[in-house]
Amino acid sequence: MSRPELINRLKEKHSNLTKFQLEKIIDTFFESIESALIDKKTIELRGFGTYFVKEIKEKYSARNPKTGELIYVPKKNKIRFRASKKFKEFLNQ
Repeated sequence: MSRPELINRLKEKHSNLTKFQLEKIIDTFFESIESALIDKKTIELRGFGTYFVKEIKEKYSARNPKTGELIYVPKKNKIRFRASKKFKEFLNQ
């Protein structure tokens, strides 16, 4: 689902809010998630899941699959998502 589709669905359910207000709510929500992840905090949305940052260690012995040459891969942060038990049960009905 794209951002405009999400705004339109919210508009159908909450017709008293303007499109501008809905856009502002969505932007604020995602900006809050982004800033928390930048600070390496965990975001827990009860009944949905948890977003967290996982640090991937640097690798000195990684290989280029095309040439087989040894390469260095620096450490990096990745965003991970763990679905809640309730959400998993809902998806697997």
